[in-house]
Amino acid sequence: MRKIWMLCLIIAVMISTVVSAGQIDLSKAKIVVLSPDKKILANAGDMVSDEIDTRTRIGLEVVSKIPAGNEVAIIIGTAEELAKKSYIPPAGAEVPGKADGYSVWVDTSKRQSPTICAAGYDDRGTLFAAGRVLRLVETGRDKVSIDSNTKIATAPRYPLRGHQIGYRPKTNSYDAWDLKMWEQYYRDMVVFGMNAVELLPPRTDDAADSPHFPKPQLEMMIDMSQLAADYGLDVWIWFPAMEDDYTDKRTMDASLKEWGEVFSKLPKLDVVFVPGGDPGDTHPAILLPFLEKQKKNLIKYHPKAQIWMSPQGFDWKDRRAGWMQSFIDIMQKDQPAWLDGIVFGPQIKMSLVELRRQIPAKYPIRRYPDITHCRSSQYELPDWDRACRSTIGREPINPRPLAYAKIFRDLQQYAIGFITYSEGCNDDFNKVLWSCLGWDPDMDVKDIATEYSRYFISQRDAEKWAEGLFGLEQNWVGPLKDNDGVYTTLKLFQGLEKKATPQEKLNWRFQQGLYRAYYDAYVKARLQYETDLEQQAKAVLAGAKEIGSLKAVDQAEAILNKADTDKVKPEWRARAFELAEALYQSIRMQLSVKKYQAIRTNRGANLDEIDKPLNDREDMKDDFRKILRLSSEAERLGAIARLID
Repeated sequence: MRKIWMLCLIIAVMISTVVSAGQIDLSKAKIVVLSPDKKILANAGDMVSDEIDTRTRIGLEVVSKIPAGNEVAIIIGTAEELAKKSYIPPAGAEVPGKADGYSVWVDTSKRQSPTICAAGYDDRGTLFAAGRVLRLVETGRDKVSIDSNTKIATAPRYPLRGHQIGYRPKTNSYDAWDLKMWEQYYRDMVVFGMNAVELLPPRTDDAADSPHFPKPQLEMMIDMSQLAADYGLDVWIWFPAMEDDYTDKRTMDASLKEWGEVFSKLPKLDVVFVPGGDPGDTHPAILLPFLEKQKKNLIKYHPKAQIWMSPQGFDWKDRRAGWMQSFIDIMQKDQPAWLDGIVFGPQIKMSLVELRRQIPAKYPIRRYPDITHCRSSQYELPDWDRACRSTIGREPINPRPLAYAKIFRDLQQYAIGFITYSEGCNDDFNKVLWSCLGWDPDMDVKDIATEYSRYFISQRDAEKWAEGLFGLEQNWVGPLKDNDGVYTTLKLFQGLEKKATPQEKLNWRFQQGLYRAYYDAYVKARLQYETDLEQQAKAVLAGAKEIGSLKAVDQAEAILNKADTDKVKPEWRARAFELAEALYQSIRMQLSVKKYQAIRTNRGANLDEIDKPLNDREDMKDDFRKILRLSSEAERLGAIARLID
């Protein structure tokens, strides 16, 4: 009896070392992958191990057999596989019988030490279960734990939750990523529910090459397709039809050959999406027969693959008038059997609600929301202050939690899901937001921002970082001159910066938040400063009759030039430049054409616009030169009066 009592005591002590204050210590846990021969599940186990190691310096071993009862285990497998090992989820945590669904729970009934069970309805659901474990664990330097009461069962509301990740010159960062960076980004998005990627072919409306490419485009496309296969992700291609005349046999044959070469080399390809325009300029009566031929071309290499198209650009120019109605007529009357679905994207002169009403129900609709641009885009910022529009520009770092949540929710019921339009990592938070809402449209937006911050940036300061993301969105609401919240947001980020660890300061997402906060505050400070300088200059000009026109112009120009010679808040400007360099080094963000060989300023290179005049000084100085060429004092005074009127 004494031996039995002692054994029970030892077991109790052992359990108490791994379960403390409701937390299970995972620092010595084994990660068990029940089917390591399945690449998706092997990657799930490696993902959990690697991401915990990155955050804690603890390298958890990945094994294929459940360890002895006195070792904590994280078991990863399908629900069927766990059931064969007698791990059945408790009541209320049954694995949903739906693609991508999963459950995560803690089992304490079969072994001396707790077992964390991550079970998927299917293989990809198991991957998402592993990702959810990562979102749940508490991490710190040399420590990792999970709540002993963890019990979750969930499945996505929408079956398609993806993002376009085009390896092409036009993007603000993607063209410089190597395969290791792509795999990390796949993982980052998978953790929050992404199940599809959209690739781009070697030839689009982009430049033929990028100075940043680590590999030729087709080689990288093949690798990215294989990587998606290894993680069980659906692979789409955005493939524009850009030729002038698809009624010409030589053009048709050349296109079939070109597209077929891409199709044949991709290890995995599920869907080809052809935009009707942007780019492309083919009437639907010609485009659809062309796509029918491409469908036959496609299934030679990928028998189950589909073709979808969008009516983008139809009716957008005078000579395209009537194209949309022609497209609707074809869809309603002919109902082509080879066409698998319709995409609702930018440049469609019809609402999604109306498109769904007009398109036969047999065709599913996918959304193609532009989450990457703030102007000249599908979802422009309303009433965006001119100072921001002209400096930070079209493709900035742009977390928009409230705006994009509303855009998602207002139209969610009319589509099967989405693949977002992205041109770089500037919209990183927006991708996570859409992925989370695609899984659970009722998820609180604040919770999404907090989870994003907690997982990617800081568990210690997750709520503050989430507050910062909302603050960055509010920086662009209303007139900038009246928005003192811009300075409040900067102060918040400066506080986080001050106490950040060295590792956090190297984090590109951390750097992005800081860059935007400093940039916005610098623009606001300049707006006030340069507005005051212009008013001072005009006050001097108003006294031109007393001091003389030449002297007044000379003094007014000297005042205006202070915007360049005596800059306001130079330390904020300098910090923005430092962070731009840090972002190029960490994630290859090209925030300048000159410094980082970005393709254009409106493709995210807003560092080049940070000193763009925010008053009328350039026009005023042009007027000064004209005034100085006038021959009489009376003429000069008259011109000055008209200038300040």
